[in-house]
Amino acid sequence: MPESPPPEYTVYHSRRGLLGRRGGGGDVPDRARTPRRPGGRRIGVGRVVKWLGIAVAAWLTVSLLIFLVSAQIESFSVDREVDDALGAGGFPPFEATNVLVLGSDQRSARNAEPGSTTTGPANSDTIMLMRMGGGANARLSIARDTLVQIPGRGTQKINAAFLIGGPNLAVQTVESYTGVEIDHVILASFEDFPQLIDAMGGLTYEGGCVVGRINGGDANGGVTVRVRAGEPTELSGEEALALARTRKNECRPNENDLARARRQQEIIGEMKDQLITPTALLRLPLIAWEAPQAVRSDMSGPTLLGAFLALMFAGDPQTRVLGTPDGNVPTELKERAVERFLDG
Repeated sequence: MPESPPPEYTVYHSRRGLLGRRGGGGDVPDRARTPRRPGGRRIGVGRVVKWLGIAVAAWLTVSLLIFLVSAQIESFSVDREVDDALGAGGFPPFEATNVLVLGSDQRSARNAEPGSTTTGPANSDTIMLMRMGGGANARLSIARDTLVQIPGRGTQKINAAFLIGGPNLAVQTVESYTGVEIDHVILASFEDFPQLIDAMGGLTYEGGCVVGRINGGDANGGVTVRVRAGEPTELSGEEALALARTRKNECRPNENDLARARRQQEIIGEMKDQLITPTALLRLPLIAWEAPQAVRSDMSGPTLLGAFLALMFAGDPQTRVLGTPDGNVPTELKERAVERFLDG
């Protein structure tokens, strides 16, 4: 018998139902669906991560540019004569660099306190050597009352070098006393220091008991700072500055200036820790603007940025203070402290 032609079939496609099943009620499993953007393209996890990375990179780039602009405005605001006293140095954070940090007794009329001046030359209130970059990470504070030979001026307290000859003579004096070649100098601005701390969202400080009253304390229009021993204390910019300045600690009346120098190093450590928190990332453009405003330095914008990066990503070095209550430091004690600093 002759073969019959194959039967013709009509294929029908049903639309998806409201519950994701084929029309007709069959329980046909639907594919796992991911959200789609307009136009039908899926928004996958990889795409989200990619755009988040781009956003973070853009945020960091904007912050970097803000920092460089702010630093360039403030760059070379230290007397150019200090350049003759400075060494060639390395480029942080890639090479080891020695930086002398000085804070003076000079205050603005708003934050002046007994013993400070608002005009003219001033003593250096803070003297700290910092070694950073190239794997180096060390700090050495020198007590302000330490007796040293000031070049051309005889034996005096080391803080008088800044009063007599500004940062240039201060650099020469510290180099002569310690034997450490100083590559850069930073003058801390007490006027702008609180704004930097507030831009970071404040600080969480934990240490020994401190009760300090600057300019008469809160009751007299000044600032009172209180820290309980062993308890984290949230500090505003003004309170952090008051803590760094406190000489007469009502908690420990017999405390000397060496303890204050240690607290200053601890505050720097707390600032570094705050800079690597999520809160600081959100505030980064504001921090980038305020950081160069809080210091005066011979460093250009890129060099100052390298110094800040070296501080941010280094560990917390041991707190070291060179000095004695009477200001007479034995030679062996000084040499040992300097050796540890250079090895740090």
